[in-house]
Amino acid sequence: MSPAPFRFRPRTAPEAHRANSLHPGAWWLWALGLGTAASRTTNPLLLGLLIGVAGYVVAARRTEAPWARSYGAFVKIALVVIGIRLVFAVFLGSPIPGTRVLLTLPELPLPDWAQGVRIGGRVTAEGLVFALYDGLKLATLLICVGAANALASPARLLKSLPGALYEAGVAVVVAMTFAPQLIADVRRLRAARRLRGRPDRGLRGLLQVGLPVLEGALERSVALAAAMDARGYGRTADVPPAVRRTTAVLTLGGLLGVCAGTYGLLSTDGAGYALPLLLAGVAAALGGLWLGGRRSIRTRYRPDAWGVRAWLVAGSGAVVAAALVRAGAVDPAAVHPGVVPLTVPELPLWSAVVLVGLLPAFVTPAPAPSKAPAPPVSNAAPSEETA
Repeated sequence: MSPAPFRFRPRTAPEAHRANSLHPGAWWLWALGLGTAASRTTNPLLLGLLIGVAGYVVAARRTEAPWARSYGAFVKIALVVIGIRLVFAVFLGSPIPGTRVLLTLPELPLPDWAQGVRIGGRVTAEGLVFALYDGLKLATLLICVGAANALASPARLLKSLPGALYEAGVAVVVAMTFAPQLIADVRRLRAARRLRGRPDRGLRGLLQVGLPVLEGALERSVALAAAMDARGYGRTADVPPAVRRTTAVLTLGGLLGVCAGTYGLLSTDGAGYALPLLLAGVAAALGGLWLGGRRSIRTRYRPDAWGVRAWLVAGSGAVVAAALVRAGAVDPAAVHPGVVPLTVPELPLWSAVVLVGLLPAFVTPAPAPSKAPAPPVSNAAPSEETA
């Protein structure tokens, strides 16, 4: 018998979408790179540039998935963080001594054991500017995490974790999906109340929406526990005791090496031994994770491939982080503008490296457009013009 002729089989829609999609770990590495850069500066112009880069990429590559709608909530939380930091600076004082007094509040007398703490007193411009810079840095970190949460699928990220981190990864993914599910429930309940002519804003609307949201969260928790139990969550394979002890020693020793190497890189005294110790710790930790993965008996269905686009996305975040770390040693005045005396922050020319973080908006595939609803089919006879 002659062999059957080869026929080209086109990819189905799910297979083609998976082939064009990006590895979720690349989005998180990109966002962590931007977050690392934000943690190395207090310049509001650089922080604003990082926020703009993250926002543009999210706007260009965000899908219609439920988790993608949580970015706005992270932005609102970031604004609240800035407001709380300014309120604390006004009523609890600031560690920065200033000379430009804006107003003087009544100061509450405190006992002797609370020396160094004050409530009220002078509010200086230097203290407010320092609080604004500090709050903006934390807000930028939250926005970077929100960008990763809006771009990466938590379920696909969990599939990509090594077997040794599967249990911890499940807990992290459940925690990450809490905010998107909460926002979706609040929107659904508010829309239902508007359709029924009931108030959905203000304190009364918030109280009446809160109970159904809590009830939905409890129902999801019970359903998740039942699904995890049905899928055999927590089962482990039998491994020899020597392998378990070796895994524990490598993992613990690797983490200690990573911590000590990182501390040496950040300090000025341990520059000679820091990098070898860090590399040895990373190698030991990876070996421990590989041995620990032997206890996991799960399999992966259609694992995500790490391709060229994933390297470009993760590398763009690493370039931005490395640029800010290097700038902290070369040009500290631009990275950390002074507040005593007050100086106008400047945006140096080398800050254009931050724009490398926009690379994911151009090298990753565009999200699939949402399908428009089909027009209703009419059973009426066609008119003369149509005929």
